[in-house]
Amino acid sequence: MPLTVILAECGLELIPSDIRNHPAIQKNLKKDSYPSKLLDNAIHHSAMVRLKDVEKRGRPDITHACLLNALGSIVNKSGNLKIYLHTFEDKIFEINSDLKIARNYNRFKGLMAKLLIEDEIKIDNLQLISEFKGSLNELVNSIDKKEVIIFSSKGELAENPLLLFDNELAKDYIVIVGCFQKGFFADEILELSNRLVSISDYSLDAWVALSRVITLYEIANDIL
Repeated sequence: MPLTVILAECGLELIPSDIRNHPAIQKNLKKDSYPSKLLDNAIHHSAMVRLKDVEKRGRPDITHACLLNALGSIVNKSGNLKIYLHTFEDKIFEINSDLKIARNYNRFKGLMAKLLIEDEIKIDNLQLISEFKGSLNELVNSIDKKEVIIFSSKGELAENPLLLFDNELAKDYIVIVGCFQKGFFADEILELSNRLVSISDYSLDAWVALSRVITLYEIANDIL
């Protein structure tokens, strides 16, 4: 697959057991409601302050926006995109490029909670989201003849972003975009590549950076 996108350290997780009894959690938690089982900073902020690395957690909205951008892109519609979600808790999921992700945020949260509970999303015999049973390093190494680029505002500014990608669909690229609110990539992410690249003088939201990266790839390969 020419372009593989890894959405790294996504703020997707079920409500941790150590804060489940907090009033902010209990107020919204419903036994038969998948969306209420997902940690969400917008409604669980007062309970989350005691969590480690809180700035990276409870932001399913970032992943939602990134998936809407990626799955709706021209490169995906042309069959030249593969997407993986890597969660804060180190789970990895492969997204079927034909997945029609829910536009409604609450429905999306329900889908993600169900995924984290069951480790897959399947309709009849169609696998929409499946778990990759391995590490990020194993995932990257499973792709031959690839170039891995990690995108961050802390990276080296690309002099000409239009030259980031070769006009060669036979070449595999892996691009890594952080799906967290604040902070920096964990060491295990940074060890995947020595190319840390910035594509703007400004700090960009994850979905904006991802959309720009995908567009640059589309332009380089005349996928219009």
